[in-house]
Amino acid sequence: MSAEGAVDSWKTSFPCTRAEAEAIDASEIAIDAVLMTTEEVEDDRERWRLDAYTQDRPDAAMIAALRALAPSAEGIEPVVEALSPANWVAMSQQGLEPIAEGRFVVHTSAHPVEPPPGGRAFLIDAGRAFGTGHHATTAGCLATLERLDTEARFDNIIDLGTGTGLLAFAAKTLWPDANVVATDIDPTAIEVTRRNAEINGIDHIELVVADGALSPAITDRAPYDLVIANILAGPLISMASEIAAMAAAPAAIVLAGLLNTQADQVLAAFAACGCTEEDRDVRGDWTILLLRAGIPRYVPARPIDPKGRDGWALDI
Repeated sequence: MSAEGAVDSWKTSFPCTRAEAEAIDASEIAIDAVLMTTEEVEDDRERWRLDAYTQDRPDAAMIAALRALAPSAEGIEPVVEALSPANWVAMSQQGLEPIAEGRFVVHTSAHPVEPPPGGRAFLIDAGRAFGTGHHATTAGCLATLERLDTEARFDNIIDLGTGTGLLAFAAKTLWPDANVVATDIDPTAIEVTRRNAEINGIDHIELVVADGALSPAITDRAPYDLVIANILAGPLISMASEIAAMAAAPAAIVLAGLLNTQADQVLAAFAACGCTEEDRDVRGDWTILLLRAGIPRYVPARPIDPKGRDGWALDI
């Protein structure tokens, strides 16, 4: 590598199956890497690839952790590449064609596109925060938000686990007078969202680093009349009561990041908190749920833990 192409990060690649790729996309994985799965041969369940981007050269422990995500690659040595500054971003964006969903178009720098008449284009490059907008769950959320725009106006909106900020940007575009809060547990994601907002000319979105839905930074701004949570099934189930708590009936709740096989389990967790299903959008192996918050209603209550964080209690 040339002197001007100093190593900035590393890419480690394993072959994997589609089932393994879906499990990676739908799981909480405690690995210090940006993980991306790619379909190498269209409609071929056995020809996918797992790419892991890390700041440091992967050691034996990292290789073992990644190998465990793709057991079908047992005995196959990974491909490890040193990447020059920002080069990993360009590599990760290869093949990410623009997507059009209603009036929205999402594209990367590698594939610029003009918005449709009366529509809005968002430039969202791959980065160190999860998500580029090319995932079926994100596209399904955009479609759901567009549908809601034909039915209601929202004044207080929150995008939980915002990633790159795309869904918060779409909400602000549809309801420009609304207060929009974008939160993420990862400070890097919030920095990425801030840069993306500047690039796309999106103003007046509150950006919050929040460790879970009970953070005062979130609860102090409640109740919300639109909650967007494109996360994963596991966190959605564990946070169901907290998400229901911040939503004032009959608030709309958009849930995504869940496989079709997980949708009913997520729905059951929210139904137990008084939410009802209004619609679902199935995109391949993924489901987007549109729920309505209802009775019982959750309201802020006294702190429930020793650290004095705000809690939520059932209003009987």
